[in-house]
Amino acid sequence: MTRRSVVVMPGDGIGNVVLPEAQRVLEAAGFEAEWIPAGIGWEHWVEEGNPLPERTVELIAEHKVALFGAITSKPKDKAAAEIRDDLKDKGHVYYSPIVGLRQRFDLDVSIRPCITFPGNPLNFIRRGADGGVEEPRVDTVIFRQNTEGLYGGVEWTNPPDQVWEALNTHPRFAAFRDVPREDLAVSTRIFTREKCRRICEQAFAYAAAHGYRSVTVCEKPNVIRETSGMMLAEGRRAQKAYPDIQLWDTNIDAQMMWLTKNPEDYGVVVAGNMFGDIISDGFAGLVGGLGFAASANIGREVGVFEPTHGSAPKYADLSPSIVNPIAMILSAAMMLDWLGETELATRVRGAVASVIADGTVRTYDMLKLRGGPQAIAQGAATTEQMTDAVIATLRG
Repeated sequence: MTRRSVVVMPGDGIGNVVLPEAQRVLEAAGFEAEWIPAGIGWEHWVEEGNPLPERTVELIAEHKVALFGAITSKPKDKAAAEIRDDLKDKGHVYYSPIVGLRQRFDLDVSIRPCITFPGNPLNFIRRGADGGVEEPRVDTVIFRQNTEGLYGGVEWTNPPDQVWEALNTHPRFAAFRDVPREDLAVSTRIFTREKCRRICEQAFAYAAAHGYRSVTVCEKPNVIRETSGMMLAEGRRAQKAYPDIQLWDTNIDAQMMWLTKNPEDYGVVVAGNMFGDIISDGFAGLVGGLGFAASANIGREVGVFEPTHGSAPKYADLSPSIVNPIAMILSAAMMLDWLGETELATRVRGAVASVIADGTVRTYDMLKLRGGPQAIAQGAATTEQMTDAVIATLRG
């Protein structure tokens, strides 16, 4: 096995708790790595006016692979209020560092598996036609376009003259022409054909490699005709190379209804940035919530792997910690896949599955308890105990 160099960015809140647990699992599985620590997140915004320091960017550029924990993001006014006093009014503008990373390294393909683990008490159940309870197996992988759309950052409040004039050239802008400019906020949703084509091609290639029978483009082309229409057109183009894989298309609003009606029907799902974020959280809720939601941010040269949960600051300082480390561990397994260590990745996921199926060790969310220090007295495993159980299974 090649010894790897991996940049580790715990970030904020519980990122500092769950990322070291994932490192423990990787080492127990036999993954040999030099861990390169790097800073990211709210502390760096407050102290430096930049939540994504250039030194961190340089480390990722050098080593090409990173594990990321979580960040705290706050609205514009709170970000401005919390920056260090001597940095205020110096032109610093807060921008999500993970979004910044995706754009700096063109991490345009986000992969978010939402897959049922048998024995998880949080799995989705429904009432069957005979009145009994059914637990459909969810096995859906979301391919989210990661760098464009509403997350592209092209937006204004009180748009400048050039933007105002450009907007006025569109006939449908007539409804807004009498709005005082300072009362007008504009966010753009920009898609490019190149990126739509790449995410669709990657989705079909993944479906073919992993035995999925369908790829669903989940957008809203009946209303957002230009951008959603482009994504759907590229989905149709990509499908031509895979005649055995069906192409479905759904509207995001209808899809959110159907995912709790027949979630087992969906395999790979493709969506733009915002809709991909929405639908991946929806499907994650069917397989246990964000404690089980892993993701990969993939570019042509760089990969960054992260759980999709936030920094959960209210739990960050609990000792012992109660948060569920599984999403972070599964994100680390996705990193192993990307590095070509598929056997190790399979072992890690198998160990997680075995612990969940056994049911002896469960974190507070799995026991449906209210979070807080009392959860341990009520039978919840600590973060460390859950990791220990996965490691014990690995060493079997």
